[in-house]
Amino acid sequence: MSEITLIARKREEFKDRTLNQLRREGMIPGIYYGHGVDGLSIAASLNDLRPVIYTTESNIVNLKVQDDVYPCILKDVQFHPLTERPLHFDLIALREGEEITIEVSVHLAGNAAGVKEGGILQHVLHKLEVQCLPKFIPSHIDVEVSGLGINDSIKVSDIKIDNVKILNDENAVVAAVVPPTVVKETTETAEAGPAEPEVLSKGKKEEEE
Repeated sequence: MSEITLIARKREEFKDRTLNQLRREGMIPGIYYGHGVDGLSIAASLNDLRPVIYTTESNIVNLKVQDDVYPCILKDVQFHPLTERPLHFDLIALREGEEITIEVSVHLAGNAAGVKEGGILQHVLHKLEVQCLPKFIPSHIDVEVSGLGINDSIKVSDIKIDNVKILNDENAVVAAVVPPTVVKETTETAEAGPAEPEVLSKGKKEEEE
Protein backbone atom coordinates (compact mmCIF):
# COMPACT_ATOMS: atom_id res chain seq x y z
CA MET A 1 0.00 0.00 0.00
CA SER A 2 1.45 3.33 -1.05
CA GLU A 3 1.77 6.46 1.09
CA ILE A 4 0.95 10.08 0.26
CA THR A 5 2.03 13.18 2.17
CA LEU A 6 -0.63 15.86 2.55
CA ILE A 7 0.41 19.27 3.82
CA ALA A 8 -2.38 21.10 5.66
CA ARG A 9 -2.82 24.04 8.00
CA LYS A 10 -4.90 24.40 11.12
CA ARG A 11 -8.08 26.27 10.35
CA GLU A 12 -7.47 28.60 13.26
CA GLU A 13 -4.65 30.14 11.23
CA PHE A 14 -7.21 31.60 8.84
CA LYS A 15 -8.74 33.70 11.60
CA ASP A 16 -12.23 34.93 10.71
CA ARG A 17 -12.53 33.52 7.20
CA THR A 18 -15.70 31.53 6.53
CA LEU A 19 -15.58 28.10 4.90
CA ASN A 20 -16.84 29.54 1.63
CA GLN A 21 -14.12 32.20 1.71
CA LEU A 22 -11.52 29.47 2.19
CA ARG A 23 -12.89 27.57 -0.78
CA ARG A 24 -12.79 30.66 -2.98
CA GLU A 25 -9.11 30.99 -2.06
CA GLY A 26 -8.44 27.43 -3.24
CA MET A 27 -8.37 25.88 0.25
CA ILE A 28 -10.61 22.90 1.08
CA PRO A 29 -11.66 22.50 4.73
CA GLY A 30 -11.33 19.12 6.39
CA ILE A 31 -11.12 17.31 9.69
CA TYR A 32 -8.75 14.76 11.19
CA TYR A 33 -10.21 12.55 13.93
CA GLY A 34 -10.11 9.09 15.45
CA HIS A 35 -10.39 7.02 18.59
CA GLY A 36 -8.03 8.25 21.29
CA VAL A 37 -6.62 11.19 19.29
CA ASP A 38 -7.18 14.92 19.44
CA GLY A 39 -9.23 16.04 16.47
CA LEU A 40 -7.95 18.75 14.16
CA SER A 41 -9.89 21.19 12.00
CA ILE A 42 -7.67 21.72 8.98
CA ALA A 43 -7.57 23.09 5.44
CA ALA A 44 -5.50 21.95 2.46
CA SER A 45 -5.00 23.40 -0.99
CA LEU A 46 -6.96 21.73 -3.77
CA ASN A 47 -3.74 20.97 -5.65
CA ASP A 48 -2.25 19.16 -2.67
CA LEU A 49 -5.51 17.32 -2.07
CA ARG A 50 -5.95 16.01 -5.63
CA PRO A 51 -3.69 12.91 -5.29
CA VAL A 52 -5.56 11.95 -2.12
CA ILE A 53 -9.13 12.18 -3.37
CA TYR A 54 -8.87 11.53 -7.13
CA THR A 55 -7.71 7.92 -7.03
CA THR A 56 -9.20 4.43 -7.07
CA GLU A 57 -6.49 3.18 -4.72
CA SER A 58 -6.47 3.19 -0.92
CA ASN A 59 -3.42 5.05 0.37
CA ILE A 60 -1.99 5.82 3.77
CA VAL A 61 -2.01 9.60 4.12
CA ASN A 62 0.78 11.18 6.14
CA LEU A 63 -0.94 14.38 7.22
CA LYS A 64 1.69 17.04 7.90
CA VAL A 65 0.55 19.98 10.02
CA GLN A 66 3.45 22.29 10.94
CA ASP A 67 6.12 19.96 12.39
CA ASP A 68 3.75 17.10 13.25
CA VAL A 69 2.88 14.11 11.05
CA TYR A 70 -0.33 12.10 11.55
CA PRO A 71 -0.76 8.73 9.78
CA CYS A 72 -4.34 8.50 8.57
CA ILE A 73 -6.58 7.44 5.72
CA LEU A 74 -9.22 9.22 3.66
CA LYS A 75 -12.64 8.39 5.08
CA ASP A 76 -14.99 10.63 3.11
CA VAL A 77 -15.16 13.51 0.62
CA GLN A 78 -18.14 15.78 0.05
CA PHE A 79 -18.53 17.22 -3.46
CA HIS A 80 -20.65 20.08 -4.77
CA PRO A 81 -23.69 18.49 -6.48
CA LEU A 82 -23.35 20.65 -9.62
CA THR A 83 -19.67 21.52 -10.04
CA GLU A 84 -18.34 18.32 -8.39
CA ARG A 85 -15.71 20.47 -6.70
CA PRO A 86 -14.64 19.04 -3.30
CA LEU A 87 -16.24 20.88 -0.39
CA HIS A 88 -14.94 18.98 2.64
CA PHE A 89 -12.84 15.92 3.46
CA ASP A 90 -12.54 13.59 6.45
CA LEU A 91 -9.33 11.84 7.53
CA ILE A 92 -9.44 9.10 10.13
CA ALA A 93 -6.41 8.37 12.31
CA LEU A 94 -4.48 5.12 12.04
CA ARG A 95 -3.21 3.56 15.24
CA GLU A 96 -0.84 0.61 15.39
CA GLY A 97 -2.65 -2.49 16.64
CA GLU A 98 -6.14 -1.01 16.16
CA GLU A 99 -8.34 -2.30 13.35
CA ILE A 100 -9.99 0.13 10.96
CA THR A 101 -13.09 -0.14 8.78
CA ILE A 102 -12.75 1.27 5.28
CA GLU A 103 -14.12 0.92 1.75
CA VAL A 104 -11.71 -0.47 -0.83
CA SER A 105 -12.15 -0.33 -4.61
CA VAL A 106 -12.79 -3.53 -6.58
CA HIS A 107 -10.90 -4.03 -9.85
CA LEU A 108 -12.05 -6.71 -12.30
CA ALA A 109 -9.19 -8.65 -13.88
CA GLY A 110 -9.20 -10.81 -16.99
CA ASN A 111 -11.64 -11.34 -19.85
CA ALA A 112 -14.78 -13.26 -18.95
CA ALA A 113 -15.35 -16.34 -21.15
CA GLY A 114 -19.08 -15.64 -21.20
CA VAL A 115 -18.57 -12.31 -22.94
CA LYS A 116 -17.01 -14.12 -25.91
CA GLU A 117 -20.22 -16.17 -26.06
CA GLY A 118 -22.35 -13.04 -26.27
CA GLY A 119 -22.95 -12.43 -22.58
CA ILE A 120 -22.65 -9.10 -20.81
CA LEU A 121 -20.25 -8.57 -17.90
CA GLN A 122 -21.83 -6.61 -15.07
CA HIS A 123 -19.67 -5.01 -12.36
CA VAL A 124 -22.17 -4.78 -9.50
CA LEU A 125 -20.09 -3.82 -6.45
CA HIS A 126 -17.35 -1.30 -7.15
CA LYS A 127 -16.26 -1.07 -3.49
CA LEU A 128 -16.17 -3.47 -0.57
CA GLU A 129 -16.18 -2.55 3.10
CA VAL A 130 -13.32 -4.25 4.93
CA GLN A 131 -11.94 -4.39 8.47
CA CYS A 132 -8.28 -4.96 9.24
CA LEU A 133 -5.17 -3.59 10.87
CA PRO A 134 -3.65 -0.56 9.08
CA LYS A 135 -0.68 -2.56 7.80
CA PHE A 136 -3.01 -4.98 6.00
CA ILE A 137 -5.20 -2.42 4.21
CA PRO A 138 -5.23 -3.43 0.52
CA SER A 139 -4.74 -0.65 -2.03
CA HIS A 140 -7.51 -2.35 -4.05
CA ILE A 141 -9.13 -5.76 -4.44
CA ASP A 142 -8.54 -7.71 -7.66
CA VAL A 143 -11.38 -10.03 -8.72
CA GLU A 144 -10.53 -12.51 -11.47
CA VAL A 145 -13.45 -12.91 -13.90
CA SER A 146 -11.83 -15.01 -16.66
CA GLY A 147 -13.66 -18.16 -15.59
CA LEU A 148 -17.12 -16.62 -15.68
CA GLY A 149 -19.48 -18.08 -18.26
CA ILE A 150 -23.00 -16.88 -19.03
CA ASN A 151 -25.14 -16.89 -15.85
CA ASP A 152 -22.04 -17.26 -13.65
CA SER A 153 -21.28 -14.81 -10.86
CA ILE A 154 -18.77 -14.00 -8.14
CA LYS A 155 -20.16 -13.29 -4.70
CA VAL A 156 -18.58 -11.67 -1.66
CA SER A 157 -18.20 -15.14 -0.11
CA ASP A 158 -15.93 -16.15 -3.01
CA ILE A 159 -13.36 -13.46 -2.18
CA LYS A 160 -10.69 -14.31 0.39
CA ILE A 161 -7.98 -11.90 1.54
CA ASP A 162 -5.42 -12.79 4.19
CA ASN A 163 -5.76 -10.77 7.42
CA VAL A 164 -8.75 -8.85 6.01
CA LYS A 165 -12.43 -9.31 6.91
CA ILE A 166 -15.02 -8.31 4.31
CA LEU A 167 -18.12 -6.86 5.97
CA ASN A 168 -20.54 -6.89 3.03
CA ASP A 169 -23.33 -9.49 2.83
CA GLU A 170 -21.62 -12.70 1.78
CA ASN A 171 -24.39 -13.41 -0.75
CA ALA A 172 -24.02 -10.03 -2.49
CA VAL A 173 -22.94 -10.31 -6.13
CA VAL A 174 -19.72 -8.54 -7.03
CA ALA A 175 -19.65 -9.37 -10.74
CA ALA A 176 -21.70 -11.51 -13.10
CA VAL A 177 -22.09 -12.42 -16.76
CA VAL A 178 -25.71 -12.21 -17.88
CA PRO A 179 -27.30 -13.34 -21.15
CA PRO A 180 -28.09 -10.56 -23.64
CA THR A 181 -31.86 -11.21 -23.46
CA VAL A 182 -32.78 -7.60 -22.72
CA VAL A 183 -30.68 -6.32 -25.62
CA LYS A 184 -32.18 -8.94 -27.95
CA GLU A 185 -35.77 -8.13 -26.99
CA THR A 186 -35.15 -4.41 -27.47
CA THR A 187 -33.65 -5.01 -30.91
CA GLU A 188 -36.53 -7.24 -32.02
CA THR A 189 -39.08 -4.65 -30.89
CA ALA A 190 -37.29 -1.91 -32.80
CA GLU A 191 -37.13 -4.01 -35.98
CA ALA A 192 -40.82 -4.86 -35.78
CA GLY A 193 -41.74 -1.18 -35.63
CA PRO A 194 -44.64 0.38 -33.73
CA ALA A 195 -47.82 -1.65 -33.41
CA GLU A 196 -50.61 -0.63 -35.81
CA PRO A 197 -53.76 0.76 -34.16
CA GLU A 198 -56.80 -1.50 -34.25
CA VAL A 199 -59.46 -0.38 -36.75
CA LEU A 200 -62.97 -1.14 -35.58
CA SER A 201 -65.67 -1.95 -38.09
CA LYS A 202 -69.03 -0.19 -37.85
CA GLY A 203 -70.69 -3.35 -36.53
CA LYS A 204 -68.08 -3.83 -33.83
CA LYS A 205 -68.40 -0.20 -32.77
CA GLU A 206 -72.17 -0.60 -32.36
CA GLU A 207 -71.70 -3.76 -30.29
CA GLU A 208 -69.28 -2.00 -27.95
CA GLU A 209 -71.60 0.97 -27.58
